Amino acid sequence: MNRLPKSIFALFFGLTVALAHAGGLDAISSGDAAAGVKEALAKGADYAVSSLGKTDGFMGNPKVRIPLPGYLEKGKSALRMLGMGKQADQLVETMNHAAENAVAEAKPILVDSIKKMTVSDAKAILTGGDDSVTQFFKRSSSDQLKVKFMPIVKEQTAKLKLADQYNKFAGKAASAGLVDKKNADIDSYVTHKAMDGLFLMIAEEEKKIRSNPLGAGSAILGKVFGAL
Repeated sequence: MNRLPKSIFALFFGLTVALAHAGGLDAISSGDAAAGVKEALAKGADYAVSSLGKTDGFMGNPKVRIPLPGYLEKGKSALRMLGMGKQADQLVETMNHAAENAVAEAKPILVDSIKKMTVSDAKAILTGGDDSVTQFFKRSSSDQLKVKFMPIVKEQTAKLKLADQYNKFAGKAASAGLVDKKNADIDSYVTHKAMDGLFLMIAEEEKKIRSNPLGAGSAILGKVFGAL
């Protein structure tokens, strides 16, 4: 039997795979595609909120743990030498626990974003980059999350009088260009960091789904994302 040269066989195999992938999405109904995207969004939201919205969800996770900003973090050793190490540690703990409490309340907002997803949103998520699920949530829910998180964070930081001192020092540091202006207020800083952590964990779950759709534990996810 005649055999194809290896180079030709490789080219033929590559073209076959490419054509299969190109036609994969075309073979999926718009209803299934939308259902698959919604499930991916829901899975990402569930994972992020359950991972972070609990005791030590931020504090115990080095990927999202909230440090003192800018020069304050770099100067922690100096603070300890001045006998202020305990206060610095308390502030870090308060910031992280405030973020945990805030993220615990994020689920309804994320679910509402999923409900409002349009057909064009679903198409953009499927044909977009590897973080298109995460970017969708950023676009559709950031403003609402900020409004929801801020009072929760303020309630926590108000319990620690050191927060007022932080705002005074950080405000001066921001004027001198040592700290980003958005980080000059502790409540704003923690709120933004809480949102960053939430989106990071959503991105992690999205990456898992895209890299192994058949192992995502859902037939519709395997069908839709497996066709990409």
